[in-house]
Amino acid sequence: MVRAVSAGSERTHRELHQQIDACVRELRGEMIDFTSELVAIASENPPGAGYRACVRAIESRLRALELACERIPYRPAKGAREESGAAVVSSGVGSGRRTLYFSGHYDVVPVTTPGQCAPLRRGKTIFGRGAADMKSGLASMLYAAVALQRLRVPLDGRVGLVFVPDEETGGRRGSGFLAAAKRLGSNGIGMLTPEPTSGAIWNANRGALTMRITVHGREAHVGLLHQGRNAFEDAVRVVGRLQRLERRIGRRRTRFRVTPDAARRSLMLIGGRVEAGSNFNVVPGRCVFTVDRRINPEEDFEAERRALFAVFDEARRDGVSLDVDVFQEGRPSGTPEATPLGRALGAHVRAVTGRAPRFEMCPGLLEVRFYAEQGMPAYAYGPGLLAVSHGPREFVHIDRIVECAAIYARTAATVLGPA
Repeated sequence: MVRAVSAGSERTHRELHQQIDACVRELRGEMIDFTSELVAIASENPPGAGYRACVRAIESRLRALELACERIPYRPAKGAREESGAAVVSSGVGSGRRTLYFSGHYDVVPVTTPGQCAPLRRGKTIFGRGAADMKSGLASMLYAAVALQRLRVPLDGRVGLVFVPDEETGGRRGSGFLAAAKRLGSNGIGMLTPEPTSGAIWNANRGALTMRITVHGREAHVGLLHQGRNAFEDAVRVVGRLQRLERRIGRRRTRFRVTPDAARRSLMLIGGRVEAGSNFNVVPGRCVFTVDRRINPEEDFEAERRALFAVFDEARRDGVSLDVDVFQEGRPSGTPEATPLGRALGAHVRAVTGRAPRFEMCPGLLEVRFYAEQGMPAYAYGPGLLAVSHGPREFVHIDRIVECAAIYARTAATVLGPA
């Protein structure tokens, strides 16, 4: 049985960290159970199936652990089609206004092979959709707070727990909704999210501007070619303009670390998905393709957005009929390594794992951006491996779940420790 740490304790920081580590180890079985329980819920996004079941499981676990919780349901804009989704938040542990947020998402990418949402434990490994990204991380962040609570570690502030949907599609029903409703990051001094960072600490992310371009033509029999307008050929002309923009973009490099170094350049993927026409002998009346622009933190998001839309405006002036549907939009963000939170996180990763972490930029979009936009330091560090996330054999090592919980609890004790 671990002993409580009182506000008047004389024990050293090292002794406190040892107490935290011991308490987290005692919670190992509960972390395994919670991870497996969440993996078994097919909270696939799209479309958002299983969200309600996931929310119920999280609420039930919080209440069983005697942690207050509040459900914040997604409210679509007036006139929009009603969609499911809710965030679950908890004031966590501690007292006062200063809050360190542990925030994670419970949605997962769609299942690609049968049985992926049936958790399978083999030795010290849990397999299943979301095991790495990031249901094991939810267990880590929750039980880090539980360890602080059970030890009654004195905190000058609170650990706030946030469980959200929709991260895999941009956060509209989750963190994006909370931010728009001014329910995200209140009194925040920092944020940690347990993404599958493969042992690194992500202190930056690219922005994303993802769209579907529909070029309209006129169908006609191939023998009456003159009566049609080839939407594919018009699309090729638009793509040519985009490629010129892509070449300019590709000469830019971020100052943040990225692995490998070749990934430092600013990015635009043209034609991730393409479809056109109805048959080989019919002039295509429609061509659809996607554009996925990934914007480095040093770039001006609005300026890059204008540059992209200028291409479409120019095509329209040249007689091309097209529509643009933006279905993902998120800003880049970056946090310096040497903030008090960054230094504490790095130090505790090294102390617990024996390896000094490398600070890097995430190659994709991260929800740290919602907190960084409010001026607080925000980092991603979690138990999973990026290389297996979203894959057919997704897994997480149980020891890493426990280590991550200890790292989160130690970091909170450091940055929220009494002055």
